Amino acid sequence: MSEGEPTGTRVATTPPGVTLAPLAAIADGAARNFVLQLRAGRFHGFVVRRGDAVFGYVDRCPHAGLPLAQRLDDYVAAGHVRCTWHGALFGVEDGVCVAGPCVGARLVAWPVTVRDGVIVTL
Repeated sequence: MSEGEPTGTRVATTPPGVTLAPLAAIADGAARNFVLQLRAGRFHGFVVRRGDAVFGYVDRCPHAGLPLAQRLDDYVAAGHVRCTWHGALFGVEDGVCVAGPCVGARLVAWPVTVRDGVIVTL
């Protein structure tokens, strides 16, 4: 971002009702990154798909404060959300760290759901 941009702030929430993508845009068991430019700033999050269910999280590791994926959409490994920087593993359904340097810490949930085959924010 350039110095004069008013929206350089990173925010941790989004308003409800934002349409993200069709559910079919995310393969079952995979994840997709979303960056939303809002009035208050830029939001970075990702959504993991498990069947017809989706789980959203703010894209920030509780251990180091970095985005979890070093490569676009590379969030899922061995059925867990993974931080590619230090190998932490998090539960898909609850965001709790089960392995790595931040065991017991939790990802910040990003409330999302599927309506009529489309992923939207809550």
